[in-house]
Amino acid sequence: MNSLRLLLFPFAILYGFIIWIRNRLFDLQILKSKTYSIPTIVVGNLAIGGTGKSPMTEFIIKILKDKRCIATLSRGYGRKTKGFKYVNVSSTTDEVGDEPLQFKNKFSDITVAVCEDRCLGVETLMDNHDVIILDDAFQHRKLKPTFSILLFDYHSCLNPMFVLPMGNFRDLPGESKRADMIMVTKTPASVTFQEKAIIKRKLERKSGLSNIFFTSIHYGELVYLNTNRIEMNANTTVLLLTGIANPKPLLDYLTGLVKGIEHLGFSDHHAYTSNDILTVKQKFNQIKNPSKLIITTEKDAQRIRTPEYLALVESLPIAYIPIEIAFEDQEYRNIVEQQLLSICDRSVNES
Repeated sequence: MNSLRLLLFPFAILYGFIIWIRNRLFDLQILKSKTYSIPTIVVGNLAIGGTGKSPMTEFIIKILKDKRCIATLSRGYGRKTKGFKYVNVSSTTDEVGDEPLQFKNKFSDITVAVCEDRCLGVETLMDNHDVIILDDAFQHRKLKPTFSILLFDYHSCLNPMFVLPMGNFRDLPGESKRADMIMVTKTPASVTFQEKAIIKRKLERKSGLSNIFFTSIHYGELVYLNTNRIEMNANTTVLLLTGIANPKPLLDYLTGLVKGIEHLGFSDHHAYTSNDILTVKQKFNQIKNPSKLIITTEKDAQRIRTPEYLALVESLPIAYIPIEIAFEDQEYRNIVEQQLLSICDRSVNES
């Protein structure tokens, strides 16, 4: 641990104490939580970004969309609007945020909505749906969900789980006791059974749960944003454009497939500008290898696929790589699927 983080230790203690007090006020019902008759499934994490909430939400959508009338509800991080808003395929990221727009573009037949007040969002949606999936709402304690799925990035489990600003956790690890299921995401293929067992014991001690599963990332085929296409192979140089919290897994994946990678990275949920896109074009043109390709993430694609931005790179091959979660064992996937389906058959009205 570097000395700067050690200097932040007192602030982490203060932050952790404030978070602890807030959670206890909800536990003691001094601050009130609402429950609803409609099943609500929360997907969340304790750390700041990069745990794979979007692929997990999409996994749940795929399981339920043909069996139940579902809606997804997100805050709509980065949007410039307020209040409740339905997401349409014609919406922009300024209106609804990138992740909700990604859900709608991928699953156009389901309801996708955004609202910073999750209770208001559920109350608006509940009469016309069978189940509501809430993306990134574990800390939104004004709502008490039917079922909570808590995500931990594999590498975050290897290090001490310090809260902000000393560490990367926005909530105390002990709050994992409120979860009903834990998913360890982005598990490397090289991990041994013994290493998984160590992490599972660590999470069991913090959460009291045995309902813990390991997942990895499965990368799909390239999806091109225009008609200019080039095949990606071992001789290709990739200009990788990312505005996500943790681009390392994608970098690692591409490293074994292509000749070279030039990475142009921005902060998570970065709002791209015309100048950013022109920088992409300039860096691409500077790559001397004639076999070259711009690759971005599916979330970034929502922010750059506007007519204005695509016109700036019209002559350049640009594509994104969709991702989904993969379970270490089909049996575990079946267990999770059955649990989710059983949750949707519940009707709760608890205080």
